[in-house]
Amino acid sequence: MEDRGDEATLALVTPLLHALEMLTFVARHLHPPDFAELMGSIGVPDDELKFALQAQGPGRLSEIKSVLDRATETALESFSRLREALKEEGDIRRVYRALRLLPKALKEVYPLAGISPPVNRFFLDPALWSEEALQQLFLGAPVRDNTGVMHFGERERGGFWLYVPENYSSERAWPLVMALHGGSGTGRLFLWSWLRDARSRGAILVAPTSIGNTWALMGADADTPNLARILESVRARWNVDPARVLLTGMSDGGTFSYVSGLEAGSPFTHLAPVSAAFHPLLAQMADADRTRGLPIHIIHGVLDWMFPVELARQAHRALSKVGAAVTYREVADLSHTYPRELNGTLLEWMDATPANQITAANGRANSKP
Repeated sequence: MEDRGDEATLALVTPLLHALEMLTFVARHLHPPDFAELMGSIGVPDDELKFALQAQGPGRLSEIKSVLDRATETALESFSRLREALKEEGDIRRVYRALRLLPKALKEVYPLAGISPPVNRFFLDPALWSEEALQQLFLGAPVRDNTGVMHFGERERGGFWLYVPENYSSERAWPLVMALHGGSGTGRLFLWSWLRDARSRGAILVAPTSIGNTWALMGADADTPNLARILESVRARWNVDPARVLLTGMSDGGTFSYVSGLEAGSPFTHLAPVSAAFHPLLAQMADADRTRGLPIHIIHGVLDWMFPVELARQAHRALSKVGAAVTYREVADLSHTYPRELNGTLLEWMDATPANQITAANGRANSKP
């Protein structure tokens, strides 16, 4: 985007980013009984955004103006729907539908990250904002066909969204995160739960969409072989570190991380189910060589109203019993939502935890007569 727009148009950036941050805050801290209190805590960023939109006037037509206008309209629609849901005493289905507009707005504004310092900073982990070199790394980076946000597949179902950091180089191997959406979600939406952290810490991000309405938790499993095909297609084009391949997911996606990731032939080196359901049979039926030393990081909210936290505690006990290397984390203020602030922790954990294939291979070698 060569045209940087006029001053009035760019003045929209700050209130827009603030509004998006507040929507992100609502998505993270949503707990149905406290919805009214949560909405009261964020003030009226949508009013501030409306004022900024009106103040900019007609302006001159530019590509940047079009991007900002689309993102602003989407953010304002999300707030409008949230406030309508509030009038309906917090109808949770309407709230979730409203929040699905957030990733759409993020997708709209992301193309400005390479040329706008505030937008660039917005798409970096706040914990790393003090690293000036990281911020400069992406500003003015040349647009390349093999980096950025991409979609593969003729349709959403069974396809996948991919993010490759703009500073990608084939000279080193990159960790890969395959992040699975929740029930009725899509990779297109869930990608944005992880993009900031993949961009900040240097990881390839894959966000597939289940073949059916959700992952194959019952009956025939068409999703596991599809995930394997997706992973191989990414490996064929980008340099993926074979020792750092994480399978993670939220809700149904987290449950499927157990179902698929515990299979003997799973290509994933680390598992991180979030807010997931669990049954002890998953551990009992898992291949012993697969679970021995397998790094698993379980994250669950104490306030989870869909899958009670006891399911996660049960998973911790059962998987530890069969030899998995389990890291367990309960989050006191987390309901059935995604804790984006822990993505960096998961990447650091993956870097520090050796893959189970090494542990298992050493164990088999040591057991030979």
